Amino acid sequence: MNKIVIAFAGLLLGAGSACAAQGSGARELFRRIDTNGDRKLEFSEIRAARAVMFDRMDANHNGLLDADEVRAAVEQVKAKPDFQAAQFSGFQAEAGRIDRNGDGKISRDEFAAFIPDRLLQADTNGDGALSISELRALRRQ
Repeated sequence: MNKIVIAFAGLLLGAGSACAAQGSGARELFRRIDTNGDRKLEFSEIRAARAVMFDRMDANHNGLLDADEVRAAVEQVKAKPDFQAAQFSGFQAEAGRIDRNGDGKISRDEFAAFIPDRLLQADTNGDGALSISELRALRRQ
């Protein structure tokens, strides 16, 4: 995984706490995810970013994430020194909710479609997007 994708991995993966990405790395990631340039992260843009993240996590490129690939991705994110990740056990706990068909594996479509509750709740105005102020409030929580 590259540094930019890792910067908000906690946020996109749905970890128990938001990632505390710092400074220019966070701004750069925001710009990359905000593909239409409206200074909001629309849930459709977050889904697209999650699809890219899935592709990087799918080590054997079979279109499915198994428990070992999930563990490896979580460990890789936790090991990064350039940001402070809070509780990544949250992602492993969410895996059961992401796996909508209950087959014990997470497909690319399942992973991309899942918007963590934390992000849904942060959308205080209900417009299907996270504004900069909503993201700041989320980070303070």
